[in-house]
Amino acid sequence: MLAIGSPTTGVRASTSCNALLRELQQIWNEIGETEAEKDRMLVELERECMEVYRRKVEEAANAKARLHQSVAAKEAELATLMAALGELNVYSPIQSEKRSTLKQKLAFVTPVVEDLRMKKDERMKQFADIRSQIEKISGEISGYTCPSSSLMSTLTLDEEDLSLRKLNEYQAHLRTLQKEKSERIHKVFEYVNEVHSLSGVLGLDFGQTVSDVHPSLHGTNPEQSNISHSTLDGLEQAILKLKSERKTRTQKLKDIVASLCELWNLMDSPKEEKKNFSRIINILGLSESEIIEPGLLSTEIIDQASAEVERLTKLKASRMKELVMKKRSELEEICKMTHIEPDTSTAAEKSNALIDSGLVDPSELLANIEAQIVKTKQEAMSRKEIMDRIDRWLSACEEENWLEDYNLDNNRYNAGRGAHINLKRAERARVTVSKIPAMVDNLINKTLTWEDEKKILFLYDGVRLVSILEDYKLTRQQREEEKRRYRDQKKLQDLLLTEKEAIYGSKPSPRKSNSFRKPNGYTTNGNGSMTPTPRRNSVGGATPELLTPRSYSGRQNGYFKEMRRLSTAPINFVAIPKADTMSFASVCGSEPGSPPQG
Repeated sequence: MLAIGSPTTGVRASTSCNALLRELQQIWNEIGETEAEKDRMLVELERECMEVYRRKVEEAANAKARLHQSVAAKEAELATLMAALGELNVYSPIQSEKRSTLKQKLAFVTPVVEDLRMKKDERMKQFADIRSQIEKISGEISGYTCPSSSLMSTLTLDEEDLSLRKLNEYQAHLRTLQKEKSERIHKVFEYVNEVHSLSGVLGLDFGQTVSDVHPSLHGTNPEQSNISHSTLDGLEQAILKLKSERKTRTQKLKDIVASLCELWNLMDSPKEEKKNFSRIINILGLSESEIIEPGLLSTEIIDQASAEVERLTKLKASRMKELVMKKRSELEEICKMTHIEPDTSTAAEKSNALIDSGLVDPSELLANIEAQIVKTKQEAMSRKEIMDRIDRWLSACEEENWLEDYNLDNNRYNAGRGAHINLKRAERARVTVSKIPAMVDNLINKTLTWEDEKKILFLYDGVRLVSILEDYKLTRQQREEEKRRYRDQKKLQDLLLTEKEAIYGSKPSPRKSNSFRKPNGYTTNGNGSMTPTPRRNSVGGATPELLTPRSYSGRQNGYFKEMRRLSTAPINFVAIPKADTMSFASVCGSEPGSPPQG
């Protein structure tokens, strides 16, 4: 018989079989079995042993095959797990070759596979958690509760690749979505705040406005607000609509406020009436973005302001005649100050007649007068330089008048209160008077230049200024000529008086003549001194007075009830008593001769 196993085991088995075989033969001998029978039973016994060995060999072969299959399956699963998890150094083929038996290989691979399974389950949980978050955020962004089919297919294929690289990609994608979600929440929060501000300014229901976009926007928690594309687009459209409404209402309210202010100015409304609309007065100086006061653009405010404008408009219609007269007075006052002739088409009498007859709308007439006021103010601005020169010229004429009165005062050099002041003023006045001819010439040149530029005549109270100036120059020349003639006549009188004194004796005593007679142009006051009178008559006849724009205005219209005479009249440079003065004819009529014979 064959020995199986190690030599020690084979010897021990062979000894046991031989002992049993001897015992069996002894039993057969005692029984009396024949040799043939013994041989048959030994053959049968050997055949049964072979069957047992064969069965055991088959069982061992099957066990080996199963072990091979288990090891192969474990190695395949190990390879799959390693590929899925991206583990490269967990199991090495060199290590497996060092293992001599299949059980040893299986015992080595099994715990590695179990460990990788646990890692896979944990990795799958991570991927599932990330996947659920990505699905949730993607759904919030897209506005759908279920993820899209393309995203689902991408996530389903992820089981074949559970490596850390893929996990990092998913985490990066999740962080990108989380960032986008945060930005969208922030944008939704900004949009909602803007809607709240605009709704407050317009006096609209904020809750209803945002609920029309999405009901979740009215909640207190911005994290729970809808952040989908449609929500953001809806908020943008709502903001554009509110801004458009704000622009419309702003322009409407500004127009109303402008009309309101204009009516207040026209009607001279009291402060109590204006106080009710103090909130909206400053809107004229604000831009759309600067209007943030709640309810300032509400329909109630606009309706109240519109009602007030309508009320004042009706009241204005009843007081339009008074307003027209007031504006006409304002126009005439401006024309008076600027020496411009007002338009006669809107004179008070004509305006009253037109309004009473109903031929003209009072509003149109008022607008016409206001246009004339604007035109007059513009014209006054263009005339300002020339008007300033006219004022300086008139001031110089006034100084000339004062200087002439001062020269007539015989007591001007007496030491008294204010004498030195008058003396200094006289010095300045002489310098100013010396500049008058140049002033007039320059003023004429400026006026002619202005007329060439404007293509119109420069009128001063309805009279052409150049004509006034030319008349002034001519009158001044005549006056200067009269002064020269007077000086020549005075010299001749003095010469004749000297000859008379030589023939008939000296002239009477001044004391005696002064005690009974007063010089021409002087009055005697209580203390015996003489002061100049307003009358200034020249010897030998009157001299034409100097014509200034003010004397023209007094002749041309009735604006000035009291006109000051700024022109200068001929002056007696030396006051001559009547008692000591002889007429030119009497002097020339008498011939010098010998005194009469007694």
